[in-house]
Amino acid sequence: MPRGGPGAAWWDRLYETDRPEYLDRADTAGRRRRVLRGLARLERLALAHRTFGTLVLDGLRDVPQPRFLELGAGDGGLTRWVLDRHPAARATVSDVAPDLVEALRAGPLGRHARATVARLDATAIDAPDGSYDLAVFTQSLHHLPPRGAADVLREGTRVARRLLVIDLWRHPACLAAVPAAFLCGGPAQAHDAVVSLRKAYSPAALRHLAGVCGAPVALRTRFLPPLYLAAVATRRA
Repeated sequence: MPRGGPGAAWWDRLYETDRPEYLDRADTAGRRRRVLRGLARLERLALAHRTFGTLVLDGLRDVPQPRFLELGAGDGGLTRWVLDRHPAARATVSDVAPDLVEALRAGPLGRHARATVARLDATAIDAPDGSYDLAVFTQSLHHLPPRGAADVLREGTRVARRLLVIDLWRHPACLAAVPAAFLCGGPAQAHDAVVSLRKAYSPAALRHLAGVCGAPVALRTRFLPPLYLAAVATRRA
């Protein structure tokens, strides 16, 4: 399936790429570290944790002592932001990469009384049904092929009442943000920014994947300034 959806226009299909990001390659460890540092700087510059964290807090508002799961957490900045602002929330912060999980365990979240660090695969989450009030997956869905993205929708809505997915908005105009990525992380960061934008899923693609994920998933999507897509997925009754 094209990442612009089954009915993607010809130009959208040309815009798509299968080029790997440095973040997804095991043979470029040095560049991968530079990209991770640049991504952290870019997120601070764009106030991404505040933007994403506000949506997380909104999703936890109706629960007195909420439990949330962050998948693909990277450095865990989003979870730290939420825990600092919600004194009753408890979090499981996770990633699939062993080195990132070890860094999380060695950092502030590894010592946080309301946080648990775990290595989890977002496409096959090792947790019982309904373990969390909210699962969160930010800026990571485009790293997965369509089958993997569908698995995330199925698994996230299985272990949590709601799944919040935030990723890049799919449109060539968003390439205007690439110079900012270059300033934050150099050529490697700019490379991954271009690839990420061209691999992002459209709302139509996500709706299609929700329909074929193997579970009755309802999905709502919207544009989130400056260049993000926000999707909330739940299981239909």
